[in-house]
Amino acid sequence: MINPAELELLRNALAKLAEGYEHLPDFTPDFDADAASEVLQTVASRMQDNYPYYHPQYAGQMLKPPHAVARIAYAMSLWVNPNNHALDGGKASSALEKECIVDLGRMYGWDSPLGHLTGGGTMANLEALWVAGRLRPGKRVIASKQAHYTHSRISEVLGLPFSPVPVGHDGRMDLAEIEKLLMAGDVGTIVATIGNTGLGAVDRLPEILELAAKYDARIHADAAYGGYFGLANELRDETRAAFDNLVNVDSIVVDPHKHGLQPYGCGCVLFRNADDGRFYKHDSPFTSFSSAELHLGEISLECSRPGAAAVALWATQQLFPLEKGGQLSKWLDRGLLAARDFRERLDASKNFQPLMSPELDIVCYALTADTARNSSAKARRVFELAAQKELHLAMIELPVDLVRTYAPGLEADAETITCLRSVLMKPEHKDWLPQIMAILEECASA
Repeated sequence: MINPAELELLRNALAKLAEGYEHLPDFTPDFDADAASEVLQTVASRMQDNYPYYHPQYAGQMLKPPHAVARIAYAMSLWVNPNNHALDGGKASSALEKECIVDLGRMYGWDSPLGHLTGGGTMANLEALWVAGRLRPGKRVIASKQAHYTHSRISEVLGLPFSPVPVGHDGRMDLAEIEKLLMAGDVGTIVATIGNTGLGAVDRLPEILELAAKYDARIHADAAYGGYFGLANELRDETRAAFDNLVNVDSIVVDPHKHGLQPYGCGCVLFRNADDGRFYKHDSPFTSFSSAELHLGEISLECSRPGAAAVALWATQQLFPLEKGGQLSKWLDRGLLAARDFRERLDASKNFQPLMSPELDIVCYALTADTARNSSAKARRVFELAAQKELHLAMIELPVDLVRTYAPGLEADAETITCLRSVLMKPEHKDWLPQIMAILEECASA
């Protein structure tokens, strides 16, 4: 888990950082190392009560360990502790953040988007829907029933009406249901989920864009989870079409703290039209903006924001440029291939019933049983037994009709069914599938 080379790199980076302050009079804050050591040992012991998120046998939620360069850059920047609200709080880190935004925008075909980093996808989606509400006052927001629950909550916070859109057996929004809502005439924004966090399904963006143009609605792409997969080479053709059309949406949210190899929290919101920044304008009586240039703090609902997140992201994007065929692209492809391989292994087993073919790196699967209730009970038991063997999965509650598309013999004695869900987002997962599958088979047979 701990690589001594990382600690040496951090030491060297801190030494280089210190060179920039050698001209100042000597000053060292008081620090009781003995007292701190005792506290830190206690903290380290308490932190052992966590799942091993970094290990390939953690195949549950979308928790991906940050890359070493991100950890080191983040830790190094904490000795400065920059605040990217105003230039006088984070001069260097703000410049790095702006460069990150340019690179992220180019990943979607945008040369000069308006955008900034956020604490995570929830805050980023809040800002996107806030701007959408300013442009379409009082208009309804619609999003997939499998979209992240924060969209309905955010809409309520913003005072905007919200309607969920049913999904088909593939986990994507039903296009006919979208048009039915649009025909009512009060929809201002359609949220297209580019990889929903439950099933990994990617909404049909080309067709949604056509409907939006027909009924004059905005498109916000929630790509918090799936946003980096446009770099991959192993996408299915229909999924590729969705990523290729992100250039045509109005706003995009992506979370670098998912597939972007960053520590929490590092989200990002991007707007295609830089003029949308006019809604952020404010005059702060207590913030000193040391530059007349539009600053990140003037285009964000958040005020204080960790400059360390920008430093870590910039370092990572320097080491792993956002380009197809690069190392990051290859790692994403391994996740896609691992998910397909895993589904095939599940399909060949008498104990499991995989659901839809994975579009990204999420695989959902039910336990073979005669009824929905029995399948749910078996899933919960396998979840517990697997954890005892240090294989950590996730559970998801799904409509029984969706599951019966793939298991037609299942008696629907409940409205929902508990299924298992695995996010194979670590490059190493593909090599660990035989071991993961062996533990699953053993637990299911028990």
